[in-house]
Amino acid sequence: QVQLMESGGGLVQAGESLRLSCAASGRAFSSYGMAWFRQAPGKEREFVALISWSGGSTGYADSVKGRFTISRDNAKNTVYLQMNSLKPEDTAVYYCAARAGYRDYGTYDYWGQGTQVTVSS
Repeated sequence: QVQLMESGGGLVQAGESLRLSCAASGRAFSSYGMAWFRQAPGKEREFVALISWSGGSTGYADSVKGRFTISRDNAKNTVYLQMNSLKPEDTAVYYCAARAGYRDYGTYDYWGQGTQVTVSS
């Protein structure tokens, strides 16, 4: 069973930056496609960003494109989400997710517990 642990959330003002981290257990991290999702109060969970298992491909929701950057460090079993120019509408619980088995498509198999990001205006 893979465990994912997010960190780096907090309270910031609009325009500031945060970097989220997600550390994965186990030895197969390099075979996982990774993603970040978020869920704001009263809303459904939504996709934020993804990075392929190879690290060669990334994708972003339109709402964060140009402001957020996803990256991974396989030596540290960690995926990151650099969030710049934060807006109040970015306020949410952020979750990382892992897709096992060298897959670039399909459902995510593992989820973290989430980290709260709050952006004040």
